[in-house]
Amino acid sequence: MKKITLALLLPLALAGAAQAKEGGDQYPNGAEAREMVGALPPPGDYFINYAGYYSGTLRDRSGDKVRFGGREAKVNATFDALRYIKVTHTKILGADWGWHVIVPLVHQSMDFPPLGGRGSRSSVGDITIDPLVLGWHFGDWHAIAGLDINLPTGHFDKDDSRKSVGANYYSYEPVLALTYRNQSGFEGSIKLMYNIKTKNQDTDYQSGDEFHFDYWVGQHQGPWAYGLGGYYLKQTTDDKYKGRSVAAVDGVYGEGRRGQVFAIGPSLSYTSKRGISFIGQWQHETMVENRFAGDKFYFKLITAF
Repeated sequence: MKKITLALLLPLALAGAAQAKEGGDQYPNGAEAREMVGALPPPGDYFINYAGYYSGTLRDRSGDKVRFGGREAKVNATFDALRYIKVTHTKILGADWGWHVIVPLVHQSMDFPPLGGRGSRSSVGDITIDPLVLGWHFGDWHAIAGLDINLPTGHFDKDDSRKSVGANYYSYEPVLALTYRNQSGFEGSIKLMYNIKTKNQDTDYQSGDEFHFDYWVGQHQGPWAYGLGGYYLKQTTDDKYKGRSVAAVDGVYGEGRRGQVFAIGPSLSYTSKRGISFIGQWQHETMVENRFAGDKFYFKLITAF
């Protein structure tokens, strides 16, 4: 039990945005599982609000629940991410140029038996900026490319992972988003990302890089749109401690503790005559390895200033 506890404390101490990002993810997976995610809007100022709730239990490399003396490790989080987007009149490589910033607000409550039970924290999470967002339009096809930079602005407690809302490291994330929408209203959208992490200097622990994407497939009908959306994540490099891959522990966690998750669920949106969009979504996680697994609920609002 002592070995398993020690192995968990380090990666869990890196948890970003209160496990609303599921185990250290600074990007809230599923945030962009929505329609027209690959289409940059016309020049102007835009606001997106991502409000949501996440609840899950810790899983091992086989997807089974991890227990400590018969008790499960659980987390739930309420979050609200505020995103401002500026699209300019400037053209770069034939694309519209824009930039954005995301500020997440998080309340986390984690029940982690090795640390004595439940603890909680409310804080600003890790802020995301992107000074170079480029958008192209090709008839029914649209594309966006960018480079998100995640900043270690959230509260971090190296002695108590239950109270860590920030990851305490920088990460850099190339982004490519694509949307196809035809005249009949059918649409498929995907946002592809690759997260490259730096080391947490306070713990000498470095979480592995990850390939992940958000997706949405559905139909537009008048002011309504309905479909299925979710996300997929696959860790591509090992977690490392003091420069060495983290070893397997008692057969519960594989070498390097590589995580994986796939989520899917229904999505419904309505756009008012004033152009304000309201989106409701449920995303259920499956195929989970070495991460928390559960359900995520989103309510999103999109509007122009």
